[in-house]
Amino acid sequence: MNLHPLHPAAWVIDQLRADGWQVSDLLAFTRASTLVTAHRTGGQPVVLKAGFGSNHVLAELPTDQRPAAYGFYWYAQMTDAERALAREDFRHEADLTRAASGADHVVPLLDHGHGERFDWYTMPLCDGGNFRTFMASGKDTDEGLNILADVAEGLLALHQRGIVHRDVYQENILIHGGRGLITDLGAARRLSVARGPEHRGPEVHWPPEYLTGYHQAGPAADVFSLAVLIYRYLCADIPRLGGHANLALIPAALRTLVVAALSDQGSDRPAMSDLAAALRTAARTASH
Repeated sequence: MNLHPLHPAAWVIDQLRADGWQVSDLLAFTRASTLVTAHRTGGQPVVLKAGFGSNHVLAELPTDQRPAAYGFYWYAQMTDAERALAREDFRHEADLTRAASGADHVVPLLDHGHGERFDWYTMPLCDGGNFRTFMASGKDTDEGLNILADVAEGLLALHQRGIVHRDVYQENILIHGGRGLITDLGAARRLSVARGPEHRGPEVHWPPEYLTGYHQAGPAADVFSLAVLIYRYLCADIPRLGGHANLALIPAALRTLVVAALSDQGSDRPAMSDLAAALRTAARTASH
C-alpha cells in the first residue's frame, strides 16, 4: 500500500504497525476513525477500525507539516477534552459491537485493544461491499429484497438485545456471501440509557423525531430509516413530504408497510418483525 507520508492516515497506520499489525489497505478515513485491512503475522486478514481520524491525527503531525496534510483546511481541530470524549465514544461503540456479537445479520467484533493514543477493534472481512455499491450494480430485485430482509432481522436482533442503531443507511449495510449484515454502531445507544444530543438532523434517512428527541430515539427510528432505504432501492428516489410518487414500483406485499413505516409518528409505524416478513414475501414474489 502506497500512502503519501503527509496523508494523516499514514500516522495512524504507523502506530498500528508499531503495535504488530501488517496493514494491507486503507478502506476509509473519516473525521472520527480509520478503517484498514490488516493481519498479525500468521493470522487471517481482518477489518480493523481505529478510533483515530483526521480530527485527532492532524494534531500529531509536526507543525510545519500540518498545512500540507490532506484535509487540514476543513477538518476541525479538537481540544484535548474533545479528543478524550471522542475516545470514550469509540469505546462505547466497541462495547455495543461486542454486546451485539453473535446476533444474526450483525457484523461481530472479533478482537479489541488499545494503544497510548487510541483504541481499536476488528471485524471479519465481507466480500460483497456495501449496499450502496449493490444498488448501483443493477442486481436482481429479489436478491436486494432478501438482503434488506436480512437487515431487518439484524435490526430486530439488536432491538431484542436492547440496542437501537440510529444510523441505518447504505454504507452501514455490508454484504457477505449474498447476505446482508448491519455494521457501525457508532451512533447506537442502549435503550435503557439516553445518549447523544437532543437535536440532530435533518438527513434523508433519519426520522423526524431526531429533530427533538434524538437522545431517546427507539426502535421505530430504525424502522423509518430502513423504509427510506427500501424506497430508495426500489424507486431510485427518496421519499417526499406530502406523498410518494413512485409507490407502484414497490411490490404489493410490501407497499402498505413501507408507507406506514415512513409515518412521522413512531407509534404509527409497523414492528420491525412485520417489515422483515413483508420483505421476505416480496422477495419470493419477485423471484417468480
